[in-house]
Amino acid sequence: MTEAAQERATSRPLGARVDARTRRVPRWWPLPAGILLGALAGGVYGGVSAPQYTATSYVIAVPAKGSDPMSATGFAQAYSKVATQVAVLSDAQVAAGVPVRTLRADVRAETSPDAPMVAISASSDRPATATAMADAVARALTTNAQHAKKDTHVELLRFTRAVQPTEPSSPSAALTTLVGACAGGLLGGLALLLRPRREAGGSTPTVPAPAAGDRDGA
Repeated sequence: MTEAAQERATSRPLGARVDARTRRVPRWWPLPAGILLGALAGGVYGGVSAPQYTATSYVIAVPAKGSDPMSATGFAQAYSKVATQVAVLSDAQVAAGVPVRTLRADVRAETSPDAPMVAISASSDRPATATAMADAVARALTTNAQHAKKDTHVELLRFTRAVQPTEPSSPSAALTTLVGACAGGLLGGLALLLRPRREAGGSTPTVPAPAAGDRDGA
């Protein structure tokens, strides 16, 4: 580079030089950057978080003799909501070996709209704990339902005990990495769409020529 070229390069304003260097960066850089950062975050999350195991115990509502069989389905849906209440969880905490707050956070009860069955699922980082939690809540629910049998004319029975899980139900590190990459790519694409387009011409401001009257006056 000649001395004249060096003088012209150093005499350019700092903002113009930064803008010239910025123009050399591809406009689509947020997309690969988002994918890379998302994959990294997903991989770290999947590697750091402990695997979760889920066990499920089933109870079934049986109508009493002479009662409406359809009432069993309605009471099964009602008991699925009662299963995670404090009254039931308090009776289950001793057998489950965990406090009530853990049961409330990690136990779910679901039922089908056309079947009188309640599925009680429990999650934990230990398979044996998840199994104990599901069975304990199912046992406590059937005991509480037994007290109201004369009024509801529906009996709640244990259908199947929970089976100790052998594989985690939580996503693996590979899956969280893939999900993170997809989310990062989506955010990078949105940033690319919302990014203002560069103008075709240079960004160096031009000084307008003085008017004829100004030159004459000068």
